[in-house]
Amino acid sequence: MPLLKTYDLFISHAWKYNEQYYKVVEMLDNAPLFNYRNYSVPKHDPLVNPNTDVGKRQLTGLLDKQVRPVNCVLIIAGMYVAHRYWLQTEIDLAQKYGKPIVGIKPWGQERVPLEVQNAADTIVGWNTESIVKAIRAYSI
Repeated sequence: MPLLKTYDLFISHAWKYNEQYYKVVEMLDNAPLFNYRNYSVPKHDPLVNPNTDVGKRQLTGLLDKQVRPVNCVLIIAGMYVAHRYWLQTEIDLAQKYGKPIVGIKPWGQERVPLEVQNAADTIVGWNTESIVKAIRAYSI
C-alpha cells in the first residue's frame, strides 16, 4: 500500500467557543486513510491580551506562523459575530499566502457568514467524508 499524504491544516476557531473545533479534530482523527498535522493552537497564552493593540499584533503574528506552512485552512462557519475580526484576520492570512479555504457548515446551521461564503473555495457540511474529500481536492 502506498504511503498516504499528510496534510498540514490550520483549523479556525474561537477560544471561547471551541467545542466545534474539537469535534472537527475528532472527526479528522477518526477519518479512515487520512493523515494530517494540526497547526492550530486551540488555547491561548494568557499573557497575550487580544483586546489590546499590542496583543492584537502578537496574536496576528502567531496566527501568521500557523497559517503560512499549511496546505489548507478549515474555517468552521459558525456565526461568531463577536469574533468577526479574528475570523477575517485568518481569512486574510490564508489569502495572503494563497492557501485554499474550506468552509465547514456546523451541524444544523442554515446560514454561513458572508465573509466565509466570499472567501471559501468550497463549503461543506458537517460530515467527516465531505470535509476530508474537500481537503484532498483543494489542498496545495
